[in-house]
Amino acid sequence: MDFGGGDEIRFERMGRAGVVTLTRPQALNALTHNMVKALSRALDAWEEDAGINVVVVKAEGRAFSAGGDLLHVYEARRTGKPPVDFFADEYRLNARIARFKKPYVALIDGIVMGGGVGIAFHGSHRVLTENAQFAMPEVGIGFFPDVGGSHLLPDLGGSFGMYLALTGNRIRYGDALWSGLATHTIKAQDQAGLLDELAASNDPNAELRDFFIPAKRETERQDLDSIARHFSQNSLADIIASLEQKAASDAFAAKTLATIRTRSPTSLHVAWREISAGSTLSMDECMKMEFRILNRMLAGHDFYEGIRAVIIDKGSTPEWRPSSLGDISAAEIDAYFAPLDQELEL
Repeated sequence: MDFGGGDEIRFERMGRAGVVTLTRPQALNALTHNMVKALSRALDAWEEDAGINVVVVKAEGRAFSAGGDLLHVYEARRTGKPPVDFFADEYRLNARIARFKKPYVALIDGIVMGGGVGIAFHGSHRVLTENAQFAMPEVGIGFFPDVGGSHLLPDLGGSFGMYLALTGNRIRYGDALWSGLATHTIKAQDQAGLLDELAASNDPNAELRDFFIPAKRETERQDLDSIARHFSQNSLADIIASLEQKAASDAFAAKTLATIRTRSPTSLHVAWREISAGSTLSMDECMKMEFRILNRMLAGHDFYEGIRAVIIDKGSTPEWRPSSLGDISAAEIDAYFAPLDQELEL
């Protein structure tokens, strides 16, 4: 089946399943504009196809998807044409998945970050293996948790979503299941068998129950209690102050504070406000908010500096502007959330 994905994404019909496979393993299945548009076309077709009961999304290689194609974003800046259209189509796809009327099963075996989260975690079934690692690491590259992060993360109990947004830390499948990010956990070796059953079944829920293997939570109870206490504070400044107060006596608080202090101050301010606001917004409203932020990030400094430091110069220390949380005013953060000209809105 060809929805215009070229050799980057494959579409197949297996029995009653429409199967999507991300096929850029050498690039950790980073999403391209081509992949986004092809998946959108497939969902439009398969939602109306009476012969398709379920859509399954999986990937080749050791990553489900490590995000978007950041090198393309960086190079586009040099041409003076930031890839706004790519992000617009990506965000529309994220919202499209959330509205998809049929079971949508993401089989996640490996790293899932950024854009990969956007095509995996807004569907009905999020299935992770023991090899899965989830992260929204955007504040570490001068960006913000996008692709519907503002809709996904506020729903996690114990302020766990705010913790993930402000640290960018990775979690494994047990924490994903405990927090509600994952709906099911299975053994990696059972993926092919599950896919065969989904292709033949009229009841994906029954098949997923049969393959489900409980995964233990990885984060210790005392650390979860710390997360709930610190990250439920009423402002970013209060979160930092709370962590500072405990850092001398609590190793988890000290480590978490040290991590946050390496992140882009602008990104931290934006992420805190975005996740706070998202708790009362619909998915479509969240995507509209994120697109406003995106446009301002593409016109700024820190996103490109983060890509340079982490992706291009691999492991160098980014020079954030401004470099301190206290150097950023509320008005400057307000500007990230301000409406765009009407014709530019998502």
